[in-house]
Amino acid sequence: MQRLALCLALLLICGAVSAEQIKPAVKAAIKTPTTSGAAKKVAKKPAAPKGPPAKMLFGAVSAPAPLAARAIGSYARGCLAGGVSLPINGPDWQVMRLSRNRNWGHPRLLDYLERLASDARALDGWPGLLVGDMAQPRGGPMINGHTSHQIGLDADIWLTPMPDHTLTPQEREDISAVSMLKDPFTVDPNIWTPLHTKLIKRAASYPQVARIFVHPAIKKVLCEQAGKNRAWLSKVRPWWNHYYHFHVRLTCPPGAEGCGNQKPAGSDDGCGKELAEWYKMLRKAELWRSAPLAPDAKPAPKKPPLGLRDLPAECTAVLKSGGGEPVVAADGTVPAALKAAAGKDAGPPIPKLDPVAYEALKAELAKPKSKSGAKPTSAAASASATVPASTVGPASEDPSVDNPSDDPISAGGPAVPLPDRKP
Repeated sequence: MQRLALCLALLLICGAVSAEQIKPAVKAAIKTPTTSGAAKKVAKKPAAPKGPPAKMLFGAVSAPAPLAARAIGSYARGCLAGGVSLPINGPDWQVMRLSRNRNWGHPRLLDYLERLASDARALDGWPGLLVGDMAQPRGGPMINGHTSHQIGLDADIWLTPMPDHTLTPQEREDISAVSMLKDPFTVDPNIWTPLHTKLIKRAASYPQVARIFVHPAIKKVLCEQAGKNRAWLSKVRPWWNHYYHFHVRLTCPPGAEGCGNQKPAGSDDGCGKELAEWYKMLRKAELWRSAPLAPDAKPAPKKPPLGLRDLPAECTAVLKSGGGEPVVAADGTVPAALKAAAGKDAGPPIPKLDPVAYEALKAELAKPKSKSGAKPTSAAASASATVPASTVGPASEDPSVDNPSDDPISAGGPAVPLPDRKP
C-alpha cells in the first residue's frame, strides 16, 4: 500500500510540472499573431514626423533660392525656385503691404504685370496698378491670406486706382483697398466704373492668363458690360472674397516640367447657369455668415496645415538652397515667420446683411421648392430668375478695349465650387 501511495504521489507531482511547462508555450502561441499584426500595422502607418508647418518654414525665408527660375508643383501645393522681386515702384504700378515680403514671382509673372500696367494706362486710361500679394521669395504655403500663390504665377491686383504720388512705406501698410460691394450680393454703382471693366478685360486678354478670380457680383456686372466681344469672360470666374481685388493666375511656362496647369477655361462665358449656381451658394453662405452667433458656438474645424513632406520633393531643396532654411526654436516655432503675418488685411470686411434683410433672406430660402411638374426653363431664364438685377449700367462700346494681339468666407467655408477653379 505504501508503494502504491508513493507512486500516485509521484504521478501527481509530474503532471503538475508538465502542465506548468505547457501553459507558457500555449500563451506564447496565442500572443504571437497579435504581436506580429501590431508590428505590421505600425510599419504601414509610421508616426508622422514632428516639425513646423510648411507655411512657417517658407514664410520665414527672406531671400529667393539661388537657382534657375522654376515653378514647382501646383498653385496650391508647390514652391518657387529662382524667384524675382517686382520693384516696389514702377512707371505704372506700386507694390502694397511691403512688410509681407510677397512681391516675388516667376519672371513670367513680372513680365505680365509690367505689360498689363503699361497697356492699361496707355490704352484704357487706368491710372496705374496697386499690386497686392504675389508670392513669397521661395513660394510655398503662406502663413495667412491664401491657399494658392505658391509657385510664383499668382498675383492680387487692387481694384483701387493708383494715386498720383509715390506712396510712403507707412501709407502702403495703412491704406485700405476699396470694396466694390454695396451689399453681399450687389456691386455699388457709385464705386464701380466702366474703367474697372476695361481693366479686368485687359487683364484677361493675354494668352498666358489661365484664370482671373472675382466676386460673383463683379462677375455679373462684367457679364452685363462685356459688349459684343465676350471671349475673355471665359477666363474670369467667381470666387469667394474677391470683392476689393482681382486675382490673376498665369499658365505654367512653356515646356516647364513639374508645373501643374489648371484645366483650360473652355468657351462658356460663365454668365448663365454657372453664375446662377454661384448666387445660390452665395445666398446660402450669407445666411450662414449673417446668422446671430450662438453663445456656445464653436469655430469650424480646420484642416491640418501642409507639412514639408506634402509638397513636391524638390521644394525641400529649394527651401535649404544657399543656406536659406530658417531657424526653428526649441518649442518648434519659427520666430522669423511671425513678422510676415503681422500686416493689416488689404481690404475691408465683406458687408453683412442687416437684421431685416437677413430675416427676408431666411424666409426666402425656407420657401418650398417648385414641384417637379413645373415647366422647364432655359439656362438664361434660370439665371435671370436667380441672379438679382444689377444696379450698374452697361459700359459704352469702345473698340480700344480689345487687344487681339495677344489665381473671411474662405474656400473652406460653407460652399466650395469646382476644384479646377480653386484659387
